[in-house]
Amino acid sequence: MKKFFKEFKEFITRGNVLDLAVGVIIGGAFTAIVTALTSNILQPFINWIIYICGGKNGNLDSVYTFLVGSSSDLSNAIYINWGAFISAIINFLLIAFVLFLIVKSFNSIQKSELKLKDKCKENKLTKEDKKELKAQGIKITDIKKVKEYKEKKKVLIAEEKARIEQEEKLKEEQEKIDNPSTEDLLKQIKELLEKK
Repeated sequence: MKKFFKEFKEFITRGNVLDLAVGVIIGGAFTAIVTALTSNILQPFINWIIYICGGKNGNLDSVYTFLVGSSSDLSNAIYINWGAFISAIINFLLIAFVLFLIVKSFNSIQKSELKLKDKCKENKLTKEDKKELKAQGIKITDIKKVKEYKEKKKVLIAEEKARIEQEEKLKEEQEKIDNPSTEDLLKQIKELLEKK
């Protein structure tokens, strides 16, 4: 039983679970706010605009589309409430826009965090670097000499990379010479025939 509760505690205290719970709670509260805005403020305004566009005939026929019944008996009528439909669309668009802004800001924070981590890794000395600095008699606290060492190391790494790339190119060229493709053989035959 203790093991079960220990596993449950580890699960519930994970960062992702807590972030998810906070997100769900905030999302629910925000959805309630947006729903109240659209149903209590925007929907009556949209119904009023539809009523004005319908010709002000003095009844609700311009606001609702009645399938069964009429505007005189709304409780027994079946109708389409266009204002509610348009409010739901606005509700969806508002929530989607806010979620987009939240995700965009979260992604920018993650990118900046990754850049910072990369920069820290780049400046961090490895065990081999520390051994090499010690062998050269350079103290880790001597920032100027450590920086010079890093610059020299970068140059050496770049030179080694260029040398390896050059060797690979030479190997590829030699491979082409040793094992020519059908096209290469046909070109060679054509060149020989043109010379004769």
